Amino acid sequence: MRIGELATQVGCDVQTIRFYEREGLLDEPRREPSGYRAYATEHRERLQFIRHCRSLDIPLPEIRTLIDFAAAPDRSCAQVNALLDGHITTVQAKLAALKALEQQLLSLRQQCNGDPSQSCAILQSFMTATGEHACACHPASAGAPESGMAAGTRPGAA
Repeated sequence: MRIGELATQVGCDVQTIRFYEREGLLDEPRREPSGYRAYATEHRERLQFIRHCRSLDIPLPEIRTLIDFAAAPDRSCAQVNALLDGHITTVQAKLAALKALEQQLLSLRQQCNGDPSQSCAILQSFMTATGEHACACHPASAGAPESGMAAGTRPGAA
């Protein structure tokens, strides 16, 4: 099959297939006398494997490792489990960071009373973020103001 057919069967873009070939995740197919790439069932299966891993947010280096493990089925599942455990830890850390981000955004949103006669408290908070509180881009220890304002406080807060 040609690259367009493979892309349609697997549900991805032709450029994605070429990218995975360049990255060494997908073996280069044989060439027809006309110069066209001729993909086989093995390419489709590998591409489906890669896409499934990517849908689980597994990074390319770890996919490469999983492909190596699959090529040597006599290897212990312990190595695959360890790789997956590491990925789970990463996902849990991302979830915690997203939860903290959600709390920061909710806190910001609560600052706005919708009064058009006053300046926007949310925009004001953005302007003074480094000096007032810790956030994802300004940890509590970085950029603390010289005025001694405590982390998490803002002007006018009681």
